[in-house]
Amino acid sequence: MDNGASSYRRFLYGDNEGLAEIVREYSDGLIFYINSYVQNISLAEEIMEDVFVEIALRKPVFKGKSSFKTWLYAIARYTSIDCLKKNSRYYDTPVDEMHNISDEQDLEKSYIREERKIQLHKVLSRLVPDYQQVLYLIYFENFSNSEAAKIMKKSDSQMKNLVFRAKQALKKELEKEGFEYEEL
Repeated sequence: MDNGASSYRRFLYGDNEGLAEIVREYSDGLIFYINSYVQNISLAEEIMEDVFVEIALRKPVFKGKSSFKTWLYAIARYTSIDCLKKNSRYYDTPVDEMHNISDEQDLEKSYIREERKIQLHKVLSRLVPDYQQVLYLIYFENFSNSEAAKIMKKSDSQMKNLVFRAKQALKKELEKEGFEYEEL
């Protein structure tokens, strides 16, 4: 059982530190995943908070049919969809404002790495939402294809095709920007 599940179980038995551990561990990743749905980082942060409020107040049952992280991201997906249905209007925040990470060891390498991340997120934002989501789940959050399929409510074969098409679309967009990535 992964750490999230044990922390959640502790929370259910009255240890509020268990919920705090879950929030610390998963909040940043959830924000970026949710942002792939709503295309607004501020709204993504609010929805992430709603996900944790839902967990804290309703205490949904984690049955262990998937990893805790997969279960949590599925809740985030449903919460994002509900929010989009309720709020038909939302505003975009530039991707540039999302990246404030610094590396104290080597400033030049850090700067270059951050610029590439910004460019990658810009390119990702031009892809269709399903492509953004699948690439984020698999390559940024390290979900397996089957876990990402559960989160996105796709079959394994649909997920395989979606990953292939998403990688091809990303490669095409990166090439337009002058990048060549051998890993794609």
